[in-house]
Amino acid sequence: MKVKLAMRLRLSIPVLLIVLVILQTSEAKERFRPYEILEIKRGATQQEVKKAYRRLVKDYHPDKNKAPDAQDKFVALTKSYELLSDPERRRMYDNHGVTEDSPNFNKKHDYSQYNRFGDPFDHLRDLFGDNFNSFKSSGSRENIFHKQSITYKAYANTLVPNSYKQPYLILFYSDWCFSCAQVIPMWAKLVEELEPIGFGVATVHSEHERELARKVGVKELPHLVLLTDGKVTHYRDSILSVVKVLEFIRRKLPYKLVQRINDHNVDEFLDGWMDNRVRVLLFGKLDIVRLRYLTAGFKFRDRAAVGYVQVTGGDTKELVDRFKVDIKKDTLLLFQEDTDTPMASLAMADLPTNTIMEVMERHQYLQLPRLSNQVVFDNLCPVESTRTRKRLCVVLFTRETEEMEQYRQAMRDWVHSHRFSQERVRFTYILLERQQQFVSAVTRGQQELSDPSLRVVVLWRRGEDQVKLEWLQAKWDIGPTNSSSEELQTTLQRLLSANEVLSGEAVLEQLVDEHATSVFARIANRMIELSEVLRDNITMDELIPAASLVLTVGVIIAGGYVMSYLVKIEEENVQKQLGARGLKVDRKGKVVPELKIHELRAETYNGMIRLLKPGCRTVVLIVDRESKEKLVAKFYKHAWPFRRNKTLMFGFMYIEKGLSWYKKILNLTLPEPRDIKINPKNCIGTVLSLNGHRRYFCMYHAKHPEATRRPGYYTASGAFMGFDSEDEASDGEMDLERANQPAPVLDSPDHLPIFEDQLLDGLQNWMDRLFEGSTYRYHVNYWPEFPISPSTWNTK
Repeated sequence: MKVKLAMRLRLSIPVLLIVLVILQTSEAKERFRPYEILEIKRGATQQEVKKAYRRLVKDYHPDKNKAPDAQDKFVALTKSYELLSDPERRRMYDNHGVTEDSPNFNKKHDYSQYNRFGDPFDHLRDLFGDNFNSFKSSGSRENIFHKQSITYKAYANTLVPNSYKQPYLILFYSDWCFSCAQVIPMWAKLVEELEPIGFGVATVHSEHERELARKVGVKELPHLVLLTDGKVTHYRDSILSVVKVLEFIRRKLPYKLVQRINDHNVDEFLDGWMDNRVRVLLFGKLDIVRLRYLTAGFKFRDRAAVGYVQVTGGDTKELVDRFKVDIKKDTLLLFQEDTDTPMASLAMADLPTNTIMEVMERHQYLQLPRLSNQVVFDNLCPVESTRTRKRLCVVLFTRETEEMEQYRQAMRDWVHSHRFSQERVRFTYILLERQQQFVSAVTRGQQELSDPSLRVVVLWRRGEDQVKLEWLQAKWDIGPTNSSSEELQTTLQRLLSANEVLSGEAVLEQLVDEHATSVFARIANRMIELSEVLRDNITMDELIPAASLVLTVGVIIAGGYVMSYLVKIEEENVQKQLGARGLKVDRKGKVVPELKIHELRAETYNGMIRLLKPGCRTVVLIVDRESKEKLVAKFYKHAWPFRRNKTLMFGFMYIEKGLSWYKKILNLTLPEPRDIKINPKNCIGTVLSLNGHRRYFCMYHAKHPEATRRPGYYTASGAFMGFDSEDEASDGEMDLERANQPAPVLDSPDHLPIFEDQLLDGLQNWMDRLFEGSTYRYHVNYWPEFPISPSTWNTK
């Protein structure tokens, strides 16, 4: 029995545990049933939930109901409403019966403390007034920072793109920042001032959005920045007050958003509509431009030029009288092409920002605007996909000349008189000189449109770059019998019907931005922005080391330029000195080697031959007076590559002057001296390489074996040395070179005549062998004296 009892107890323990869990769960569910607490059905809508909550919360509010359980019921009502008003939490409860009070609930990070999605107690504040704050959160005051807090994603995807049309003021804060709590009243005042006039305000919790704080460059809290055109400008003043922040905003907004207009510049301002912008004149009594006017000018700066007229000024009386402005009211006048009559006018004691924005939004384009960039084209001629309600765009092609203005004015008059709906038809013009790619795209394949000036085309955009089009047959005219205007009216009435289609089509190119700033202007603006960024982000303690580094680098660069300048001056002085000595100098200051060919004569004989240093040689060309000009020039070209060789000297010798000397050195090469005869004409073109120190020479001649080296024949040495082969005196003897040699070949090319132009053809190869040391050397015992020429001998 005891065993059975123990077994029963063991089996009953798990059952008891399960029963206890079920009871606890059922009790928990009984403790919190939001649908029963709010007295609504499970399928109730959000409107029914809110209505039931408002009805019951009035009865159980602790300030009105003094019952002991009133506060508990009020809390239960609030928790039920919070649960059922949140779609995600309500879905979890309906599907799984799970609430935050349930065990093992997978809680996510609670962002309700930052109030990014609004305050759930706003409707209670509407019912009970500010006294409800004393009950909420044990009497803690609501934090306005949490209500306006944004994330990094919202900053990057919303604020930065919108900052090109709307300036934003952003405050970085933290929950544990005592200074941040002190600026809450100041920030609330700024919000009240700036939000109604078109400014965007936001706060960033720097602890939860650290990446955003790091990217912006936040170093201390609280920190204020102005976001315009995607760029951040930091507030660096040590005092954070409403007045100083407003001054900061005025100072950092783009320059000349609103111009000062008076009697002297009003005509120039109104006549400037050729920049494709409407003109807006704002009249007021204050001596400063109101911030709401600056925000309006910032938003529409691409489409409108805004001017401010101080009606109490002494130089605006004529302007006020001209447009009959009531000086007791703030007035807005909007002008298009007609500078005498405003297109829109508005006069109120205090012009609201929304009203100013609406007027400028409705009339932001001229009566006949110019297609000056792709944005204008997309706004005036948007892409349409429906055929039943086409949006057409009429484009007049004109040139950038003054006489074309009368045709554009005729189009404006036609548009004003016919009153087509702007929702269906927009009229524009284009300048052929500025939009050549667009013009080429719409006229491609149209032979009759070689000159599209004053032609009119109707466009219907079917895609980003796809258009249907139809050209008017007649050119736009201004005469009294204007057939083109009738054709335009007929064409538009026909094409606006649902069943009509346009006959042509084209693929468009992107329009050139005519308002883009030049490269120099962009560089200047970038430099100004950079200077402002440096001024705003660098403190004095950081500036001194940076300035020292920049100054050091500047001194080094300046010193380098000074040294370069001094070196340049020195090089110029050296060039002048060398030039005075007759030497040529290149740009780097180096002496350009010159090739001089000296004449070998008695006066230069010792210097050119006898007194040569070891390793030096003189190369001499033998010429006569008739061949000197031609052969020396050709010899100069062959010698030019060796001009930098300091061991070589080049010269020429007149055979008439040096014939006896020439005979002597030839005789010294023979084994036995003898009397020889030389034909001077055969010596012309001979080149001698003379080594004065070692007393030998090498010889080149067109018929020399070393010059030809052709197998199968041999030329007698006497012939190439200048010996007369027909002379009997020399015919019976044989020199050293003729010993044991074969008989000459009669049909050899060397027996053919050689012309004067061909004498130096083989000189280049011979000089190569000369420097290789493979040419034959003729040694002499001494250098004979060079004959002194008679004073009457003329070399010319």
